[in-house]
Amino acid sequence: MNWDDLRIIAAVREEGTYAGASARLRIDETTVARRLARIQRTLGLRLFEAVDGVRQPTQQCEMVLAHVQAIAGHIAAIDKIGESLPGPIGRFRIASTNSIAEEILSPRASQFLVQNPGLTLQFLTSSENVKFSRWEADLAIRLRKPDKGDFTISKLSEIRLYFVEPAVELDFEPIVCSYPQDLDLIPESQFLKANGLQQRSRCITDNVRIIRALIQTRRAVGVLPGHICAELLADRRLRVTPLQRRRDVWLLVQSHLKRDRAARVVIDWVRDCFHEFSRL
Repeated sequence: MNWDDLRIIAAVREEGTYAGASARLRIDETTVARRLARIQRTLGLRLFEAVDGVRQPTQQCEMVLAHVQAIAGHIAAIDKIGESLPGPIGRFRIASTNSIAEEILSPRASQFLVQNPGLTLQFLTSSENVKFSRWEADLAIRLRKPDKGDFTISKLSEIRLYFVEPAVELDFEPIVCSYPQDLDLIPESQFLKANGLQQRSRCITDNVRIIRALIQTRRAVGVLPGHICAELLADRRLRVTPLQRRRDVWLLVQSHLKRDRAARVVIDWVRDCFHEFSRL
């Protein structure tokens, strides 16, 4: 049974004849009779009685029609959802590192969501790359450009990098913070290696907040992206040196969303977040 079947029951009740129902629904009268007979067999109920040439609904038919009216109400409410929520509608999963979600996206998310009541954002934060082939996310922000994949890739921005160390000489060797071996090719690791610090590292992590916490004790050195360096830049007890190289940021979008209007709104917002951040 489908919605068209239920509409036939309602039309016969309202019009009182198969001819009236067929005119109302713009289908053949024989089709109305045939489908109504099939519905009655399926339900095991007699829905109408012929009284003086008029199809009168049975008690069972009235019970069925009560549900039909409820379904019609739900359908009408669904149709009005788009009217009650101006603008784009959709739910989008955005994968990124914790620091990008916390420092770049989330501070700007509340205004965006207020302006777009039909949109929902789900932030997926991890140091691991999301497997786009499994559609674990709709958009992803990467600090390394993927070699290939069934998604569109575009450059979002460049992130400044800073080498941070204590401003005064210590009476002990500062703790060198570095990144895991699988990140040896990133500019941060390349700088540490070129300056003879990589092999002396005593704190190894891919979590930039851990490195920041150690540096804030003024007993450690390390390279950090600019979006988590605001407090460090303002601390006169630390010496902050910008690196010549920057870190490229890439946006990955599932191919089937390229022409999706709501997805376009989210993509533009992500770009605006990075554009605003790059001006700071």
